[in-house]
Amino acid sequence: MASTYGTHLRVTLFGTSHGPEIGVDIDGLPAGEAVDLHELDTFLGRRRAAGRAYATRRREPDLPEFQSGLTPDGHTDGSRLHAIIRNTDTRSRDYRELADLPRPSHADFTAYAKHYPPEMMAGGGPFSGRLTAPLCIAGGIAKQILARRGVTVCAHALRIAGISDTPFDPVSVGPDDAARLEAQDFPTLSAQAGEQMQQAIAEAAAERDSVGGIVECAVTGLAPGSCGDALFDGLEGRISLAVFAIPAVKGIAFGAGFESADLRGSENNDPFRMQNGRVVTETNRHGGILGGIASGMPVLFRAAFKPTPSIFREQKTVSLSRRENATLTLTGRHDPCIVPRAVPAVEAAAAIAVLDALLAG
Repeated sequence: MASTYGTHLRVTLFGTSHGPEIGVDIDGLPAGEAVDLHELDTFLGRRRAAGRAYATRRREPDLPEFQSGLTPDGHTDGSRLHAIIRNTDTRSRDYRELADLPRPSHADFTAYAKHYPPEMMAGGGPFSGRLTAPLCIAGGIAKQILARRGVTVCAHALRIAGISDTPFDPVSVGPDDAARLEAQDFPTLSAQAGEQMQQAIAEAAAERDSVGGIVECAVTGLAPGSCGDALFDGLEGRISLAVFAIPAVKGIAFGAGFESADLRGSENNDPFRMQNGRVVTETNRHGGILGGIASGMPVLFRAAFKPTPSIFREQKTVSLSRRENATLTLTGRHDPCIVPRAVPAVEAAAAIAVLDALLAG
């Protein structure tokens, strides 16, 4: 299992959903970088979404314990940063039958096919969204470092259950949008859209079902040519690799994405212009990346999330031990929609990828 991401900034996730702890090792952090632990906890709190109707009833405080890498006054010391989060609210008994009855559209079956022992898979094991908590530790720290370099990373729930939020302005999205979103209880730019999304999630949950959606993310403040390169060092590829580590992501598109396939070149091209002495584009269908390199415009992408596979309706499956068809009625605690809690995880993945690319030069 590849649990490490990055070349200059190396982020390694470890642990399982129902093991004693989960955590992260970070190599390559520049020495002397301040880490605001209160700001980090606020960021992690967005992923926890404790008490929200759309979140799992599992209650984990997700308090990171830094065991190396930070000075007593909260600065990186140049060594490996090692942080753990203790799992305190596990209920493995809810998952016992899943060792034999895999959930449709979940990693239960493919993990079995790779010979993972059943005890590793309680709560999804290493395939669980629980691992986005240590991802957010690394991403939250990366966001703070990027902010001091004038780079902002922000995201919102663009669509849930077919209900759309106001999209980012692809040309002028910026820090004001980030501050506005961080102040919201639900991660949308439109309060009305957020209310409608929450209602749709509640309706799906009442019907023992789930819904998916799309997260839109913007990275602003990158100078032209500051990061990324051709071929396998392309910024799209770096970001995509990190984002696909988030469970349930099934697609990613930059700028106009798949819509550009239906356009002519004259429609898709973004005209270059001079503005206050710098080169900009009038539009941003390229999503801030050309030839794998940051263009100086906002880096804009959208990640599609499938509906949570863990639903409470009776579903068709198989018994792996008996080698016969079977049915599954799930128990346990599961999100009817992971999109709201995935928003900070997408920010975290993007921040890690961009900081790694900037350190590469």
